[in-house]
Amino acid sequence: MAPNRSSQPEAQRSYRVAVIGRTGRGDYGHGLDLVWKEIPQARVVAVADENEAGARAAAARTGAKGVYTDYRKMLLAERPDLAAVAPRWVDGHCDMVLACAEAGASVYLEKPMARTPREADQMIDACNRSHVKLQLAYQVRLAPAVAEARRRIAAGELGQLLEMRGRGKEDQRSGGEDLMVLGTHVLDLMRLFAGDPQWAFSHIQQGGAALSPQHVREGNEGLGLLAGDSLHAVYGFPRGVHGTLESKASPDRRGWRFGLDLFGTEGMISIRAGMDPKVHLFKSPSWSPAQTSAAWQALEPAGGLAAAGTLAANQRMVLDLLAAIEADREPAASGSCGRWAIEMALAPYVSQRQGRPVALPLEDRNHPLAGWKVT
Repeated sequence: MAPNRSSQPEAQRSYRVAVIGRTGRGDYGHGLDLVWKEIPQARVVAVADENEAGARAAAARTGAKGVYTDYRKMLLAERPDLAAVAPRWVDGHCDMVLACAEAGASVYLEKPMARTPREADQMIDACNRSHVKLQLAYQVRLAPAVAEARRRIAAGELGQLLEMRGRGKEDQRSGGEDLMVLGTHVLDLMRLFAGDPQWAFSHIQQGGAALSPQHVREGNEGLGLLAGDSLHAVYGFPRGVHGTLESKASPDRRGWRFGLDLFGTEGMISIRAGMDPKVHLFKSPSWSPAQTSAAWQALEPAGGLAAAGTLAANQRMVLDLLAAIEADREPAASGSCGRWAIEMALAPYVSQRQGRPVALPLEDRNHPLAGWKVT
């Protein structure tokens, strides 16, 4: 079914938006319900939440007139142009996106995308069949400082990219859980700078012991199966670039190391992740201040500081989604980006079980820990 289109000229096109949330089970993500107030051409017309009190509260803060406890009924009754699938919990994402696609609504989706590559495949296929767009809330992709880093790299200031080193947030969600939640931001950044990964290799432990079926558990927030509190994953990218991502249980849970560092023949770039990532360039082939007088440079957009905060970060994503709809192109953080992040997050389990590097994309689209769990 084709998405609803206004007959107005493109510059005047307006969008009817529906918001899907789940109070107490992922809620409304990181501001995915409120961003539409900052989009002049969009208007929230309805909210769905299985918790009626939560639905009414969301309607009050978004200005929606329609209030539903069943998102399928809302989509059928309202026929929105766009839908925000906002819950942080992942277990409902696939069904919600399939329903949105069936109703002809493009989607702004909270990350991570899905629990398995198979679910991600289904979501992408459904959106393609209905000719609607899917944008993941990987806000770091469109952060102005990251855009400036990409510009500097394209201008040759980093030289040839040699390697990338990432770390998860390493708070209470260490290892596999950290990789699946916030680590997917880092994995997505790796692809942004180095292209599609070709293979993965890993070493995963739980409490200092090699990973075994006894360590497999159901993850928090509907994440699906998880295992390990210490994880080291290596990814192979085109042109011989390697990327590593580590996450270990740490008493320091402030997440200061969360992010990605890029190392090139002429220097390095540090990205501390978040809605407003801090990005710095160090221009020296040595990568060491002990061997050069170079200093770290904060990277800011050429036009100066951009709007900061969660609302501004989501606004950039939504405006890109609208531009993608109107130009019939892929959004900046498309469903393909979300699927790659899930495959990269799950590939370490495949490698751990097989004891060798594994090719990407994954051949088996099911969860690699399924069937390994002790019941």
